[in-house]
Amino acid sequence: MFTSNIGRLRFFLYSFGLAVAETVVIVICIVGTIGFEGLLNSAPGPSRQGMAGAVLVASLIFVAFRGNIASRRTRDANGRRWILWGYIALSAVYALLQAGVLLVVKFGDPESIPAGLNLLGLSVFGLWCTILWAKPVAGSNIDELTDVFDFDGPLPAPALTGRTAVPAAPRATAPAARVPPAPQPFGRPRPAGFGKRGI
Repeated sequence: MFTSNIGRLRFFLYSFGLAVAETVVIVICIVGTIGFEGLLNSAPGPSRQGMAGAVLVASLIFVAFRGNIASRRTRDANGRRWILWGYIALSAVYALLQAGVLLVVKFGDPESIPAGLNLLGLSVFGLWCTILWAKPVAGSNIDELTDVFDFDGPLPAPALTGRTAVPAAPRATAPAARVPPAPQPFGRPRPAGFGKRGI
């Protein structure tokens, strides 16, 4: 289940489901530690450490899940590995900075939220779109197809293998070359016979 290739639609649906689940878990972490009222009224610093730690652990767990589905999607499309690892690394950094922002943010002061976090989020989203729109490789899901559908008999061999396996049939001897007719002179043909006319 966690190792098979996935296509574009499944990758999109899994990513959307993980985003919703992560939001719910982060809300639960905040409510279970200091609550939203305590978060709004508390001063940045040690009073938020428990909440920020819980959010960080939950976010890193979801980074691992997102990395798994991104890896399966990259394998399905034969994508570039540096895009995959860049997506995972930037997602982990984003989770770390997100927990740090919750630890130090001053509500009511927009300048306390670093603008770099938004740029990092756009970078992660751009890598996610690159992984999503990668073209699947032809034949990459042949194992999944053979598991889903019950084929009668073995699968046909590839065309290249078939060409090399079949012995070359002996070529038939070429037919005898046809002799072209002798060229005819222009005009009317001469009448047959000997000598002059009337002899």
